[in-house]
Amino acid sequence: MTATTALSAAFAKAGAEDRAVLVGYLPAGFPSADGAISAATAMVEAGVDVVEIGLPYSDPLMDGPTIQEAVHRALLGGTRTLDVLHTVEAVARTGAPTLVMTYWNPVEAYGVQPFARDLAAAGGAGVITPDLVPEEAGPWLEAAGAAGLDPIFLVAPSSTDARVALVASVTRGFVYAASTMGVTGTRGQVSGRAAELVSRVRAHTELPVAVGLGVSSREQAAEVASFADGVIVGSAFVSRLLGAGTETGGVADGVAGVRELAVQLAEGVRARSAGRVGT
Repeated sequence: MTATTALSAAFAKAGAEDRAVLVGYLPAGFPSADGAISAATAMVEAGVDVVEIGLPYSDPLMDGPTIQEAVHRALLGGTRTLDVLHTVEAVARTGAPTLVMTYWNPVEAYGVQPFARDLAAAGGAGVITPDLVPEEAGPWLEAAGAAGLDPIFLVAPSSTDARVALVASVTRGFVYAASTMGVTGTRGQVSGRAAELVSRVRAHTELPVAVGLGVSSREQAAEVASFADGVIVGSAFVSRLLGAGTETGGVADGVAGVRELAVQLAEGVRARSAGRVGT
């Protein structure tokens, strides 16, 4: 039997309330170290259940222009892996399961076992590794398991059934279903392939399935919540901070914007229709 973790408990709680989990992403260090913590805390206070803290990386190939710009500014501000761990520690004090979203190179550079150990010590719940494939994940799975962290892998509409089964077999916490091909960013509508992908994942695992890439409104959150266990929102939150600027008043305005969006999205995941796919 798989042990209950903070992440699995969050999904179980939401399931008991007949709603989806709301997952919010923000990169560490943007608009500043304290600003990122304030914004993430505001998200939790406004209804976000799980927080992803992005680890800024110099070659974010899978990120769209919004997140790339925020990450660039975080790196210019001197954000490093230790700063990410400090951010996780601060956000985890809210009680929300706090994950790190990171490309694999920074983890290797830090050291696989030290990273798992230090993230767990900071109160982290798990790690999303978008560019790490299961075939090369042995050392990470071992380190994450020893530290009590949930390793989270991604599937996409292009994933074969065999690939979906393999990803599901090594993932813990939830399976991250990328609803579209391409980079991150808000979109005018939810991909029509998202519900199909969720159903395909559920054929191989009882783990929750959370959908990301493109959600930016209450209506879109409600739509995704009608067929998925979790709704992941990143670029829309980052946009609120980018649009507010980085001066003191702008940071406060940005945090207020993040809070406002979180309220709307939290309403969305609680308003899903009864006709949920896969049940």
